[in-house]
Amino acid sequence: MVTVGDHSRIRVGQSHGMGIDGLTGIPVTIDCDISRGLPGMSIVGLGDAAVVQARDRVRSAVINSGMRWPRSRIVVSLSPASVPKSGSGFDLPMVLGILVAQGEVPAESVRQAVAVGELGLDGTVRAVAGVLPMLLAARQAGFLRAVVPASNLREARRVPGIEVTGLSHLTQLQPWATGALTDERQDPGPTPDDGGHRTPDLSDVAGQSAARRALEVAAAGGHHLWLSGPPGTGKSMLARRLPGILPPLSEPEQLEAAAVHSVAAEKGGMAGIWARVRPFIAPHPSLTLPALIGGGSGRVRPGAVSLAHHGVLFLDEAPEIDRGVLEGLRVPMERGTVNIERVRRTVTLPARFQLVLASNPCPCGAEEAADCRCRAGARDRYLQRISGPLRDRIDILARTGGGRSVNISGTVDSSASVRDRVCAARERTVARLESLRGAGCSGSSGSSGTCTDYGVRTNAGIPGPLLRREFPATDAAMLLLQDRLRHGDLSQRGVDRALRVAWTLADLAEAGRPGVGEVMDAVEMFTGAVGEVGV
Repeated sequence: MVTVGDHSRIRVGQSHGMGIDGLTGIPVTIDCDISRGLPGMSIVGLGDAAVVQARDRVRSAVINSGMRWPRSRIVVSLSPASVPKSGSGFDLPMVLGILVAQGEVPAESVRQAVAVGELGLDGTVRAVAGVLPMLLAARQAGFLRAVVPASNLREARRVPGIEVTGLSHLTQLQPWATGALTDERQDPGPTPDDGGHRTPDLSDVAGQSAARRALEVAAAGGHHLWLSGPPGTGKSMLARRLPGILPPLSEPEQLEAAAVHSVAAEKGGMAGIWARVRPFIAPHPSLTLPALIGGGSGRVRPGAVSLAHHGVLFLDEAPEIDRGVLEGLRVPMERGTVNIERVRRTVTLPARFQLVLASNPCPCGAEEAADCRCRAGARDRYLQRISGPLRDRIDILARTGGGRSVNISGTVDSSASVRDRVCAARERTVARLESLRGAGCSGSSGSSGTCTDYGVRTNAGIPGPLLRREFPATDAAMLLLQDRLRHGDLSQRGVDRALRVAWTLADLAEAGRPGVGEVMDAVEMFTGAVGEVGV
């Protein structure tokens, strides 16, 4: 508290809150000035409607909690004033600043503390979105303590190096600030990982050996996959079982994925992330471009490509999705990020996902062209809604067969056994990339620095020039790819993608280098299903 002259009665209290821009937390200083004047509260500092309306929430919450409300003029300033601020998470630090200004909380006790939380009119402390990235930024800014809503405590406790307390009611704020809050029921310990989270098992899928193999190869190399087949042949079942055969999330991946879901207030996906299961996002085919890549008029909300960060983005009935929306996938697939443009700023969101498309052979769903009941040309037009450039970014095309081609006899591998093979293949990939540490992988799609940098640890992420220079197939296999390129069967991007898939096949087979067999299989996976899919 600062007092300027005994007659002016100017009292200024200071506290700290957190704003958020995209996935970046922004420390915000809250100055509360209590001075002579008509009773009232004004808020300055470029806040949105939720911030400005806090004056009514804060006043009612303080009075209804039995706390003293100043009977004078209150001015609250949020700085830096030039940075837009949004959301209701500034309610709690505003009250804390008022308590400091009134001398009820020593200024020194909250100098290295940050507060985040929304207030109900009865004084309850309610959850806010984005607590995880806020506290990551608070720790980086040097704050040692933090208070958050009790319902946000689980994710907040995932941030190491900062002491976090959860509050359920405003009456606990002053005891926390002064160090007198000792009720452990209001400050629970870390919640253990959700060991009860389960993913569907691959053994549930009957038959479809070719599609199952394509799914395993896609998982081992991080490749994008397109499944085509008549309705009811297991395309969605296969896609939903992909997270169960992918390697568990590493700790950095876990925090990144959880931060995206925290900002989006997607609590449903957090349980799987804390269990180290990769996210699985399956939006409805009616989704819009902002729903896919992110956006919003105020605070930017992550879209499906960001919610699927380090996980799987499944687009069922892909030809039914607006073509302009599908085209929005092309840049994130190459860069691993998505930029949301605003008038005076650009928000960058992570979007390193594994894409799985699913489609019927035609609108009527007939497996064979002879059985198709659509009008002439409808079968071709249906799948031409997926453009050539987008299709060229998909490494593997596979087809699921109907009942006449399904063999349901015999046993099939479970997700656990397939995941073991996938993890072993990925370990061989990482070991190979480690051998080139310092060789330089700049210019890769969605990466920077070296191949072993975080985020580029699969065959699908190796940049094309380095792939051809350092990781070629055998001479005979490279001549085969060159011949396909010369005859126009493959584009240059297609050559690189086929070579990446060939390396994944070699890693699965524990081969030292892809040969003609692996390259031919890879080319067939990239182009062999073209006639069947109808592209």
